[in-house]
Amino acid sequence: MKNIYREVGRWRWALLFLFLFFGIASWAQGDSLAVASHAEEMALPAVDTGLRQVLKTKFIEGNAAFMSLVALALVLGLSLCIERIVFLTLSTVNTSRFMADLRTKLSCGDVASAKVQCEGTRGPVAAVCRHALEHIDEPMDEIERSLGAYASVEAARLERGCSWIKLFIAMAPSLGFLGTVIGMVMAFDQIQQAHDIGPSIVAAGMKVALITTIFGIIVALILQLFYNYILSRIDRLVDEMQESSISLLDQIAKTKKNAE
Repeated sequence: MKNIYREVGRWRWALLFLFLFFGIASWAQGDSLAVASHAEEMALPAVDTGLRQVLKTKFIEGNAAFMSLVALALVLGLSLCIERIVFLTLSTVNTSRFMADLRTKLSCGDVASAKVQCEGTRGPVAAVCRHALEHIDEPMDEIERSLGAYASVEAARLERGCSWIKLFIAMAPSLGFLGTVIGMVMAFDQIQQAHDIGPSIVAAGMKVALITTIFGIIVALILQLFYNYILSRIDRLVDEMQESSISLLDQIAKTKKNAE
């Protein structure tokens, strides 16, 4: 389990730089399309080009400084989400088959082979079972207590990084609201300088101010979907650990009883 986390941890910054690279490349591609010839533009799908151009226009209109912070929150949040999804995917095994093979070895009294099986299998279920087998010579109460503590450590390891995802979920709309407030202040400054409170001036200022809030809420919704999916994967792995722990403790008790 530790090797999996160390391996995936090395990918975290790589994922971040990939997101930044593709984000910059996407905006650069939009600029090149804006200056391309009419024939080249007609050859591209109209919907894709129009959507990209609208997003670029709204991004610039919504105060590029605050919109960049919202985009950065999206990039960092998605990189952490993908890192957790990859980690949880690598930690998932066929628990039913793994436990069936493990119980078979223990019923035959082959504890050494059971330990080898746990060491050769990735994921928290195998790690918990390996920890229990390492203390198989101790009383059942001690095994159960040690197993519960170790399962809590593995569960916490599965949730590592989720607090940062929650932070970016909260930051995205907050940055959007901050940009909106500052944009409205700037709009009132323009009204004061123009000495006019005409509908066009007010509407233009309000539109630009509210764009940051819209993008902030969209970013928060996207990250929230990924976060809920990650939590569901974590809950499923924790349930598998608990069921495997109970099954393993029962099998260890039977093995000890037969040995007596």
